[in-house]
Amino acid sequence: MQQTFYKYQGTGNDFVMIDNRQESFNKKDTKHIAYLCDRRFGIGADGLILLENHPKLDFKMVYYNADGNESTMCGNGGRCLVAFAKQLGIVTDRAAFEAIDGLHRAEIENGIVKLQMQDVTTIEKHEKHVFLNTGSPHHVQFEEHIEDFDIKTKGAQIRYGAPYNEAGSNVNFVKKISDATFAVRTYERGVEDETLSCGTGVTAVALAMSYLGETNQNLVTLQTQGGNLRVSFAKEGDSYNNVCLIGPATFVYKGVI
Repeated sequence: MQQTFYKYQGTGNDFVMIDNRQESFNKKDTKHIAYLCDRRFGIGADGLILLENHPKLDFKMVYYNADGNESTMCGNGGRCLVAFAKQLGIVTDRAAFEAIDGLHRAEIENGIVKLQMQDVTTIEKHEKHVFLNTGSPHHVQFEEHIEDFDIKTKGAQIRYGAPYNEAGSNVNFVKKISDATFAVRTYERGVEDETLSCGTGVTAVALAMSYLGETNQNLVTLQTQGGNLRVSFAKEGDSYNNVCLIGPATFVYKGVI
């Protein structure tokens, strides 16, 4: 059976998008999903996203990692899905949709998507890192030599090591550039490698830097391998609300496989 798909990327974080409003896609076939995401034998992507109907909101987001398994929230994927929904004519400049972590609202203008993320009320500070959940779990630690750091090896060690073990965590390495700018490289579980950008990851980094007192700004720029993203937020004590991930979401091509 032929499958129409759309390819999108947000600062190099790329996704296979499928319009599943007719519920024709087999969501239980993890091998097929992994095949579609495979960069040598399939289309190639960091993840696959289904756009589905929702009884009250504009649409529903169902996200799968490149390994074929349904996963937690993907920030760049959510931004790209808003752009996809606009391409399909489902929304114009605003959207409200349900993801695995709940309701998200977004605005889109001139290819830039501003996506509201979930509030964060708990941040764990450890000796050498910070841990928090921004829709997906994230380990955040400083790395001065970030440019030539072996992200895949070190990231895998942390992702599979205690206390995360098999369930794992995404791992972010951070270098401070200025009070409101940080360089970030991310190892993503499910991809099991570095991705050019991670939306929930840069969101976690921005909040972690505020929490640690490394920035006193409420709009932070994150430099990723795939481009710059911005994160805005409001801080109340050690809690963060009105958290927004801001950046480009770009249509690459449409195809049939």
